[in-house]
Amino acid sequence: MNTQEEQLNALKDIRQMMDRSSRFISLSGLSGVFAGVIALIGAYFANDEINKFINKRGYGYGVDGEMDLEFNLIKLGIFVLVIALAGGILFTYRKSQKNNLPIWDKTSKSLLINLFVPLVAGGLFIIALLVNHPNTYAIIAPSCLIFYGLALINASKYTYSDIRYLGLCEVILGLICMFYVGYGLIFWAFGFGILHIVYGLLMYFKYERGQ
Repeated sequence: MNTQEEQLNALKDIRQMMDRSSRFISLSGLSGVFAGVIALIGAYFANDEINKFINKRGYGYGVDGEMDLEFNLIKLGIFVLVIALAGGILFTYRKSQKNNLPIWDKTSKSLLINLFVPLVAGGLFIIALLVNHPNTYAIIAPSCLIFYGLALINASKYTYSDIRYLGLCEVILGLICMFYVGYGLIFWAFGFGILHIVYGLLMYFKYERGQ
């Protein structure tokens, strides 16, 4: 090995050390794939509940039926979120163990803080809509996409920069959905399902395969 190759390897090692100290690189692409699959399954069951409500199968009429549907969709959403988060944590933990990296350090804390600030703001915004403006439920799906996208963009500086592009796609999709509110579930499924799967696969083949 000549001197030039040694210098290049040294620079590569230094860059890897800097990445590990400044960015959370244990984020697994498989967690994105898992979250996307769970989101699509959740969208399927949500669509089934909506069809039951439309055809009055198991739902009453008027306000009571609408409240029952809303409650069931909220329960389903929480269940999907919990399962997706659990899978994400599992895959990320496995990757961190494999690469002998800490899963909880200063960088991961910064990542979570920057991720959750827009998410919490968006969650409170959506809750306020449901409580004070029940007839605006049609903009819940685009609101979820927009705030989630902003959260990803905000957190991207503490992990792989690729996540910024996913965030931009989510925001753009949410803004488009604002003009087609009747198709909110389709946009939601595409944003949280298809985009997550595509992003997860790209991340996996770019950063994880062959490690």
